[in-house]
Amino acid sequence: MNATTLFSAPTAAPSTRATAFQPVIELRSIEKVYQTKTIETVALNHVNLVIHKGEFVSIMGPSGCGKSTLLSIMGLLDEPTAGVVEIEGRAVQSYSDKELAALRNHKIGFVFQSYHLINDLSVLDNVELPLLYRPGVSGKERRERAYAALDKVGLSARTNHFPGQLSGGQRQRVAIARALAGRPELILADEPTGNLDSVMGEEIMELLLGLNRDEGTTIVMVTHDEQQALKTQRLIRFFDGSQVS
Repeated sequence: MNATTLFSAPTAAPSTRATAFQPVIELRSIEKVYQTKTIETVALNHVNLVIHKGEFVSIMGPSGCGKSTLLSIMGLLDEPTAGVVEIEGRAVQSYSDKELAALRNHKIGFVFQSYHLINDLSVLDNVELPLLYRPGVSGKERRERAYAALDKVGLSARTNHFPGQLSGGQRQRVAIARALAGRPELILADEPTGNLDSVMGEEIMELLLGLNRDEGTTIVMVTHDEQQALKTQRLIRFFDGSQVS
């Protein structure tokens, strides 16, 4: 199956009442069990969740309750033990590894707590990196997209710097720019402000809120910060692998 048949063109239009109820990703009866010879650990228990186009959803819960596992399954980095994952109405379980990789690369952007930048690469090269794995994107287009994404997060003057020359907040902005360069329809953010002080954390949160509000980017964010979670459109709480609200 050709990748062009799997994906619709991404949109940057602001979310509207007409698009608000279109599912971007749907999880049905998701379970995740980790099993060893001596113990069975239930990470997710019968999770049903729909993320709609243009939403900003936060996920909260104590450490070890399954939040990051849920995000990994939503990002197609891990497979559920049971249940169905659909992206834009297409079940992904039957896709080949190559097709799943293409789906991740085209549809989903990731922002992690610990940035995951490559210290030996410049800021610009870090942002360009995921586009190297996207067929049909020329070097010129990669560079233009990277510049545009860095400008969007306020780092156009830092393109030739290296991660070690940046503050924590700036490094997280680079990570967000890297996600944006692929023009994803869905951004998955795992504790994006967890390593930042309150001032830097607030700046990153305002940046994410602006992307959602102004460009209609769908965002799912795992957080321990209740104040930040309450700024999003929907808050989902987890406890011991189950949704409690």
